[in-house]
Amino acid sequence: MLKDGYVYDLATKKPVDLRKPEEKIRQEYEKILNEDYGYAFEQMDIEVPINRGSSSKPKNDIDYADIVIYKSNDDKKRDQYSDIIGIVETKRPERRDGIKQLMSYMSAASSQWGVWTNGQEIEYLYKDLKTGEIKRDFIFQIPAKGESFEEIGRITKKTLIPANNLKIIFRRMLNTLYTNTNISRREKLGNELIRIIFCKIWDERYYPESPPKFRIGFKEEPEEVKSRIAELFESVKAELTGDGVFDETEEIKLDAKSVAYAVGELERYSLLKTNKDVAGDAFEVFAESKLVGEKGEFFTPREVVKTAIEIVKPQPEQKILDPACGSGGFLIYALEYVWETMKKSRKYRGSSNFDEIKKQVAEKYFFGIDKEIDLVKIAKAYMAIVGDGRGGIVQQNTLHAPEDFDGKAKDIFVNDKKKFNKFDVILTNPPFGGKIKVLKSDAEKFVLGHTHSWNSEIGSFVIKEDGKDTEPQVLFIERCLEMLETKGTLAIVLPETYFHGIRSAYVLDFIRKNNNIVAVVDLTIDTFKPHNNAKTLLLVLQKGVPQQEQIIMAVAEGIGHDALGRTLYRYDYVNQKITNEVWDDTKIIRDELKDPSNPKNQNVFLVNTKDIRNNVFVPRYYWRRRTKELEAAAKKQDLKFVRVSELIQDGILEHYDGHGSPEGQHKGKGDVPYVRVADIVNWEPYYNPSALIPHSVYLEVKGNGVDLKEKDILYVRRGSYRIGSVALISKYDTDVLLAREISVFRVLNEKNDYGINPYYLMYLFSHNLTQQQLYNMKFYETTYPNLGRRWEELYLPIANDPKQRAKITAQMKEIFDKKFEAKRVIHELKNTFGDLVT
Repeated sequence: MLKDGYVYDLATKKPVDLRKPEEKIRQEYEKILNEDYGYAFEQMDIEVPINRGSSSKPKNDIDYADIVIYKSNDDKKRDQYSDIIGIVETKRPERRDGIKQLMSYMSAASSQWGVWTNGQEIEYLYKDLKTGEIKRDFIFQIPAKGESFEEIGRITKKTLIPANNLKIIFRRMLNTLYTNTNISRREKLGNELIRIIFCKIWDERYYPESPPKFRIGFKEEPEEVKSRIAELFESVKAELTGDGVFDETEEIKLDAKSVAYAVGELERYSLLKTNKDVAGDAFEVFAESKLVGEKGEFFTPREVVKTAIEIVKPQPEQKILDPACGSGGFLIYALEYVWETMKKSRKYRGSSNFDEIKKQVAEKYFFGIDKEIDLVKIAKAYMAIVGDGRGGIVQQNTLHAPEDFDGKAKDIFVNDKKKFNKFDVILTNPPFGGKIKVLKSDAEKFVLGHTHSWNSEIGSFVIKEDGKDTEPQVLFIERCLEMLETKGTLAIVLPETYFHGIRSAYVLDFIRKNNNIVAVVDLTIDTFKPHNNAKTLLLVLQKGVPQQEQIIMAVAEGIGHDALGRTLYRYDYVNQKITNEVWDDTKIIRDELKDPSNPKNQNVFLVNTKDIRNNVFVPRYYWRRRTKELEAAAKKQDLKFVRVSELIQDGILEHYDGHGSPEGQHKGKGDVPYVRVADIVNWEPYYNPSALIPHSVYLEVKGNGVDLKEKDILYVRRGSYRIGSVALISKYDTDVLLAREISVFRVLNEKNDYGINPYYLMYLFSHNLTQQQLYNMKFYETTYPNLGRRWEELYLPIANDPKQRAKITAQMKEIFDKKFEAKRVIHELKNTFGDLVT
């Protein structure tokens, strides 16, 4: 078995340590050599010894090349001085050394070309076989298997291949040119590369029979290449200037060598043949910079997009809009879905001009808006690759009033009455975040841009006169409904807080009023990480339609990547190992959506509207699968579930709220501990010396709050990562100030039928069957989870056997007697010899 972190090398099947950054880069480039250049893995070897001398004068100076590519697959015929085609050196991302080392390898071997890469940048080296001279900045690509350097530039459009690793190539282009080009800012460089990508698309699409202009011949001067690309760009501008994508005076500002490099990286590939998933991934590279992140725009994972499309099922001749289209993901997948539907339709299938009809549908029925021109350009390029529809994508601020729309945006989206045109389907992931609020002066033009108050007489929220700075996602809800046809369908990604929060209840009230909630999909907290930490849901509703009796709900615990953006694999709990299966629950959800009522479903289920509790529309709150699993486990262990609320009603327990927080200026200036969420560890409160406060402040903040008693239990009900953590109070812990996020439980009657006492209650709160219930009960205020008062609904797994309860109590008491004795000794030490601060 492989050691943890090791994988088998793609080429040699030798175990290699993938935890090393340079190893990850090597495996990545081996894959590129195989998939994009056609070299067999059998032709490659790793850690190959290279003698720095010549065949006639060998030296005892040996080093090891990272990847070597040979002429033959037969490892018995390999010779350093005659059989090596190329050598690749891979370095860690932060290292730029190794070029001289690679040149020395090439000098000592038969290799005619070399590649240096640290994963982020790349450089190609060429060796003149007649003179032995090794040249930099001479070639901008390496030959594929069986290809000579002279043949690289003689490509035809029929020989162009799909790009399997386009995201890697785009990122490498961006980073390499950022380090080496005349463009100083990353955003501007991204714009330059988008211009070049448009040239590539135009060359493929509009000159299908002629030789590619987007190429670089062997020994061709970079200035010649740039001149040819500039000519292509004039054709691009001629068609897209009217769209507002490019200005008539715009030109490619990259220096000739950089243009030649970019052409060399892309010339062998067909962007039009490249899979749309690959292309979408790649285009996001240009928008991962500060272009969008600081403005609240984060790309929607394709797993979410596909799930939304599966629920909405857009149809031909429906007008479809994404008012925050970003790089165009929703539009691309909706277009693909519509085209597939057309293939099965009697109206369209078998048409002699089907491809032309597909293009007409894209141009006539698909529309997008984004306020960032850079994203508009990317979306247009993406749509052009897939099959057009780019004409309906425009730059504009969707939250502006109709009269403020101008140019092509006005022509498409505003009618003669200065009202918005209506759309049958709206699919969107609006920008969200508390730091990017729309100012009051603009927000107050919206109903949701005002403060609201609950009117019990009419059972609804009413608008107040006061406008307020408002999060853009809130206003997008209203604008989407405004632009949606009656009976039209909206699919929108929103922060979870709008589906349960008390402070945002007016938003949910607005969403539900006269509309039909069709489905709600619970998305994992990692969905938008590492770019954004917001916990979100996918909402699908119909406008102006009465609420249906049952709502489709689904829960995705995994979405294919973790919090750092790395691929997430399922865990095999039986064999206690990570599997090779990507953990993406949306695949299961999309399959189960075909029959939402099937009792065998794992992640999709139906909830009757009459069963909605406390106006909560968070799916996992109603997810019975996990509850059933816990009930089965409890039964197997001879345990019975008893709710905390029952124990309170029976007078066995009492609950108190935490006290509150002192002002920061008082912390560290007294001797009374202020206990926060992070301080509940190892079943006891930790006293952080930097949080000690004066006694007068303690009394002021505590006010009429609970006076702690020995054997009270502290319970974390709100916090980033410690919800459900508990601590037992000793007699030395009664004079502490508790953060409001910490609740207090007190056993009032230890003579009860359940054997509940402070020690047993600590055990029950800490039990795995109790802790697992928290997943369904923790709700998020954007990024911050809280339990509210849902702790009342927790089932405690109480043993049916009184002897077992007594045994657990005795062992727990023994643990805490020892803990409290240690506290007593520390307390005496402090009183006898002076203050302890840690």
